[in-house]
Amino acid sequence: MKYLDEYRDSAAAERYLREIKRLTTREWTIMEVCGGQTHAIVKYGIDRLLPDKITLLHGPGCPVCVTAVELIDRAVEIASRENVIFCSFGDMLRVPGSDKDLLTVKAEGGDVRMVYSPLDSLKIARENPDKEIVFFGIGFETTAPANAAAVLQAQQKKITNFTLLPALVLIPPAMEAILRDNACRVQGFLAAGHVCTVVGYREYEKLAEKYKIPIVVTGFEPLDILQGICMTIAQLEKGKYEVENQYSRAVSREGNLKAQEIIYEVFEVVNRPWRGLGEILSSGLGLRDKYAVFDAANHFDLVTGTVREDSECISGLVLQGRKKPSECPAFGTRCTPENPMGATMVSSEGACAAYYRYRRKQTL
Repeated sequence: MKYLDEYRDSAAAERYLREIKRLTTREWTIMEVCGGQTHAIVKYGIDRLLPDKITLLHGPGCPVCVTAVELIDRAVEIASRENVIFCSFGDMLRVPGSDKDLLTVKAEGGDVRMVYSPLDSLKIARENPDKEIVFFGIGFETTAPANAAAVLQAQQKKITNFTLLPALVLIPPAMEAILRDNACRVQGFLAAGHVCTVVGYREYEKLAEKYKIPIVVTGFEPLDILQGICMTIAQLEKGKYEVENQYSRAVSREGNLKAQEIIYEVFEVVNRPWRGLGEILSSGLGLRDKYAVFDAANHFDLVTGTVREDSECISGLVLQGRKKPSECPAFGTRCTPENPMGATMVSSEGACAAYYRYRRKQTL
């Protein structure tokens, strides 16, 4: 299959592995910050093919997984109200909040609907003028343009029964939060290629210089990841700390300027809580004052309750790269995709879900 098979070529993979082995003279720890990369690494056994001196850590690269419990609780509270149609991506429906998830709300009679785009919510709003339509705006920089476009369309078409519950987060501040942690073991990053298609990688240059750490923008196919690792190891062995672009077929340094224009027309940078990482300054996107009428948090009188997480779940440690999913005592037994304790087992991009799907038999 053109544009796919060439990135899964076994002979090319062997060449990269030989080059990585040749370059590696000491122990190195690299973190990927993309759930798609995590699944590819586990599915194709890339981490097991690398020299023993190289350790791969899975970072906060899944947008569903990093959505904070308090934001899930807000979504559950809004979705439980009469006269509300709550719209969300499918992965979010089973992410546990303090007491329940959105799928439970639906089972209890709430009108919770799975959609594929924020723009689907506008169609539902037009078809149900007597209902309040709320879209759960989760994701990284990749989903921000569509969320912004939905708000702009709602304003232009005077759709007054649509609001957005913003939960959008930004990757560079999360990477910096990991680097600031005293327990950080990360020596190099594989940056998320899809994020950089939108925002470019200029922000990463500041991180690389400040923390003296190489960052390689990387795609999602096996050869992308192997080349990204090879480029990272080459920098580490030479004592270099630059931003390199492995994913040049899709990413430019400047990114998609039109998408950025739409994002920052509608949103401004705000502080945001992350599951497993706590509140990170300037790590989220919130609606600007001129679009505040579309903010569900302003539209509804929300009651803030006590935030609780399952004390046995280690998803926070998994998102920080401190633990692997297989180190959780509940993995694959008390915690499964059918009965998840944490977000990393729910999401199709979650690290725990990847280990369950591809390595459950080896880890149980």
